[in-house]
Amino acid sequence: MNITMKHRLYIAAILITLWGFNINILAAQTPLDEGDLIIKEWAQDCNQKTISLFEGYLNSGSLTLAQLFDTFYVPIPDTEPPKYGTQYDKIIKASLQTILDNCLNKDKRIVYVMVVDAYGYLPAYNSKFSPSHTSNGEDTFKNDKVKRILNDRIGIAASKNKNPYLIQRYLLDTGETITDFSSPLFIGNHHWGAVRIGYKN
Repeated sequence: MNITMKHRLYIAAILITLWGFNINILAAQTPLDEGDLIIKEWAQDCNQKTISLFEGYLNSGSLTLAQLFDTFYVPIPDTEPPKYGTQYDKIIKASLQTILDNCLNKDKRIVYVMVVDAYGYLPAYNSKFSPSHTSNGEDTFKNDKVKRILNDRIGIAASKNKNPYLIQRYLLDTGETITDFSSPLFIGNHHWGAVRIGYKN
């Protein structure tokens, strides 16, 4: 029996669901539908704008390459869930947030837009999800992800992926399906992390 790659992916998706993970991960070779293709275009645009932003800081001397790739995450006191600072987050936060917000506002289907490093660190986030780090409670845990390390199964897969793109679909507690489209982010030949766009199907 000849099992194609498409069938292998389909079988794997069924097994993942049966195991109770509620995650359907599609490989980079999987054909994209019309809606996915639009998101892909926006993700690539966000990717290029982020690269240009980072390169601008490097070229101006505001950041060194070592600072931009800093992974010595310094805990921010009195934050729960824990947040971290780096050598670059305060410098890039406002400008990067503008790029993320502009992408978020392109379509009502988009739930979030992130730029994360290779370990899932989120230096800036959409302004509507970025209250003061002194806030607390359930809403903070769900939405206030800025300066946190998003190393859950979906987050780390997106951060580490170096293929042209990665699509992961997962279920919320409400039963809604969210698609996470990630595009790897390279500074020169160095893999920095990824752009992630979450959207409703």
